[in-house]
Amino acid sequence: MHARTFGRTGWQVSEIGFGAWGIGGGQWGGADESASMRTLHAALDAGINFFDTADVYGDGLSERLIARLRRERTEPFYVATKAGRRLPAQTVAGYSRENLTAFVERSLVNLGVETLDLLQLHCPPTDVYYRPEVFGILDDLVAAGKVRFYGVSVEKVEEALKAIEYPHVQSVQIIFNAFRLRPSELFFEQASRRNVAVIARVPLASGMLSGRFTRLTEFPADDHRAFNREGAMFDRGETFSGVDYETGLEAVERLKALVPPGATLAQFALKWILSFEAVSCVIPGARRPEQVADNARASDLPRLETTTLAAVQEIYDDAIRPLVHHRW
Repeated sequence: MHARTFGRTGWQVSEIGFGAWGIGGGQWGGADESASMRTLHAALDAGINFFDTADVYGDGLSERLIARLRRERTEPFYVATKAGRRLPAQTVAGYSRENLTAFVERSLVNLGVETLDLLQLHCPPTDVYYRPEVFGILDDLVAAGKVRFYGVSVEKVEEALKAIEYPHVQSVQIIFNAFRLRPSELFFEQASRRNVAVIARVPLASGMLSGRFTRLTEFPADDHRAFNREGAMFDRGETFSGVDYETGLEAVERLKALVPPGATLAQFALKWILSFEAVSCVIPGARRPEQVADNARASDLPRLETTTLAAVQEIYDDAIRPLVHHRW
């Protein structure tokens, strides 16, 4: 497992991290806690030392499972959590000192720590990024010893660019994969210039880029891949990266032809993301030990050829760009 520098924090993080939304069970068709713990242990065994969670994943279950992992293992690792989605409605007023402090205190209990490694605003309304007082509250939480570093998780490139204008924003988490290339344009350049860490989330487009789905695949009713394709509960870009299911399947068939011998499509998709130096860490989810082990092996794949990178760009430009590029 190769490591990358995480912005200005001084951390050396595994370039393949662990996205812990799925082990919380919510919006992913339920969770098996024993399988989740085996998967978390497998992540450490594979050399992963960066875990991304949130207070709403399984109503705190994801955080509590990671706390259990810390009790059961001796290896050090970093945990990034998020706050803001517990609000009953996403409003700027909700991002108050009282609410953010309460969210942080709850995560501290769930994770069993005195200081959060990294706190991220969890896809707040765009107007929040234009309110310096919100980032002042985060500064105060750092000064109080509740939070070591803070960053943001965003939906739009506009939000990412605005967030890094605040001097103490250490990281930006953004959807980036072969179906969502816009961040690699201006944002990556600006993040690198300011030495801000970039966390690539939804790297497999909700599993679409694993190549396992077909037109006959059925998802449980409580899985967001069944109910959120049009954004019924949260931003539709979180589900299949905002690409409609049929178009995604067709693009995947074209991408399969680019996969090098000995690799899976999922590993290829992760290695493609890692070909961008601005990316500090990519956080695929996993719910079984074999999944996390397969994801981790992407770190050791040979560097992709420039012709391959150009071919991915061509597929995006032809099939995907008109659907997503202007939206996020």
